[in-house]
Amino acid sequence: MKTQRKRCSWCTSSELYQKYHDEEWGVPVYDDKTLFEFLILETFQAGLSWITILNKRENFRAAFDAFDYIKIANYTEPKIQDLLQDPGIIRNQLKIRSAVSNAISFIKIQEEFGSFSKYIWDFVDGKPIINNRKNISEVQATTPLSDAISKDLKKRGFKFVGSTVIYAHMQATGMVNDHTEDCWKAPQHQ
Repeated sequence: MKTQRKRCSWCTSSELYQKYHDEEWGVPVYDDKTLFEFLILETFQAGLSWITILNKRENFRAAFDAFDYIKIANYTEPKIQDLLQDPGIIRNQLKIRSAVSNAISFIKIQEEFGSFSKYIWDFVDGKPIINNRKNISEVQATTPLSDAISKDLKKRGFKFVGSTVIYAHMQATGMVNDHTEDCWKAPQHQ
């Protein structure tokens, strides 16, 4: 008989959530394209549930040219209007326009630091922050570090990158490991 893995309590409501939890959440990401994908998805999530975004993730990939930030930085008004009509994504004009301006800012960071990965991972000295959370109630929505990263990104022209969005991005890309201690993905079980 197969035993069921114990997971963080936030991801038990659907198979898609469980797959995301098991394969992506908290796994360190150093690839600029993937970091950009999560940044865009997190900005679209602002005010919504993450499962809403996960359910539309493939639609986002198709609509936003597989998160090719160079293409997105060059989107013209007709492309933006097409996106505003796409029922497969979140059709929020400010968020769609911010994806374009964020792609431009993302490229500027790459030019300045060599990669976005180097820029963002320097905030944690290149190593994930390992938190030992007993349960989900101990997981914070923001931290002083997410406040600092948010402030720096905003200074660099990014939009929809408040501290909560940035902390979620840090969790998604493994800059921070917030798996609860009873979860099979918790550091002590690895």
